[in-house]
Amino acid sequence: QVQLVESGGGLVQAGGSLRPPCAASGRTFESYALGWFRQAPGKEREFAAAISRSGGSTAYAESVKGRFTISRDNAKNTVYLQMDSLKPEDTAVYYCAADVARSRTVVYAHPTPYDYWGQGTQVTVSS
Repeated sequence: QVQLVESGGGLVQAGGSLRPPCAASGRTFESYALGWFRQAPGKEREFAAAISRSGGSTAYAESVKGRFTISRDNAKNTVYLQMDSLKPEDTAVYYCAADVARSRTVVYAHPTPYDYWGQGTQVTVSS
């Protein structure tokens, strides 16, 4: 089992950047495929980015492609979401998620496979 804790959210102006980390407990971090999802007020949770166990495969939602970058540091048990050129429509609670994956290259762009979720971190982008 793994526990996930996001941090690093906050208020930023449009065009700015944030890089929230998600720290995981446990000694098997490298066994997990990881993802970032977000949920805006009144909307359903949506996919943002995902990364494979090896870090060699990534996937992004069209709305964030070219602006967001997901990465992982297995030595630090941490996954990051580098968010650049932020827009007001990026305002949401951002959640990281983890799932044990047999394949080192698989990425999951849907919430269903993920068994573990963090509590979320608020990101607010002002215009």
